[in-house]
Amino acid sequence: MPRENFGPEHVFLAKEEILSYEEMTSVVASLLPLGLSKVRITGGEPLLRRDLHVFIALLRDLDSELDIALTTNGVLLERHAEILFKSGLNRITVSLDAVHTELFQTITDSKSSPEDVFKGIDVAQKIGLPVKVNCVVKKGVNESQIVPLTKACSERNIIVRFIEFMDVGTTNNWNLDSVMSGQEMREVLRDHFGPLEPRAAAHPSDVARLWRLVDGSTVGFIESVTKPFCGDCSRARLSAHGSIYTCLFSEQGFDLRGILRFGADEQEIATIIRDIWLHREDRYSELRTQLKETRHPVEMSFIGG
Repeated sequence: MPRENFGPEHVFLAKEEILSYEEMTSVVASLLPLGLSKVRITGGEPLLRRDLHVFIALLRDLDSELDIALTTNGVLLERHAEILFKSGLNRITVSLDAVHTELFQTITDSKSSPEDVFKGIDVAQKIGLPVKVNCVVKKGVNESQIVPLTKACSERNIIVRFIEFMDVGTTNNWNLDSVMSGQEMREVLRDHFGPLEPRAAAHPSDVARLWRLVDGSTVGFIESVTKPFCGDCSRARLSAHGSIYTCLFSEQGFDLRGILRFGADEQEIATIIRDIWLHREDRYSELRTQLKETRHPVEMSFIGG
């Protein structure tokens, strides 16, 4: 989480307040009959949770066709990639906002290096685990990394997806001066690599719009600030403490932990989640300019990406 959020007064959740792997697996199982086909494990940093491969194995046992993905900062990936893959993980997304060491350490507030991340990526690729890279571009901070990151990913035959900087939570101010649009990013790439050719999305709910460089490499752009896609969103988020959120910008979630621990079966859980989803009205990215009141959305470090 951001350093300014972490101090002596910060209280971590007690272990009993956090959903167990079995409880999270029950939620997934309840949604499979409703058409759930993809599960993404995110954070925070999910590789910090002990025995994560056990959770992946539980998910894989539910359905051999379930698409199980993981988002990670990649620092611990070299150590865990093989056991995650053997447990049933389908693919990995690595969050990487800089390839220059000093800038990387400034952005991540850490002593790790991009080399640590690329070592994990290389191990994942070697064992056959598909990898994508996500990069959040903040104007005035890391737009200089667009070209070198594209080169590094192209050399490894990895898709890199550039994401417009978004305000999520109360620690970030919505400042359009900090937003580098997808169009501006593509102009940077055109100036260096030449023309870009748009590619069709595989599915309407895909958040990234793909473009092909002249060398055949593919890059993606997630433009949720300049081109909101709320209408096509099919993602719900389950927090570590058992609330389900229907939008990345939600101010509050719906408690599932209590329902789980009062003994609800999978059919009952499915009915509750279906009702929540059918009555959702979240369209924050589309409506944000019309909202005048002060909002307090949940922090990204809590809800995940």
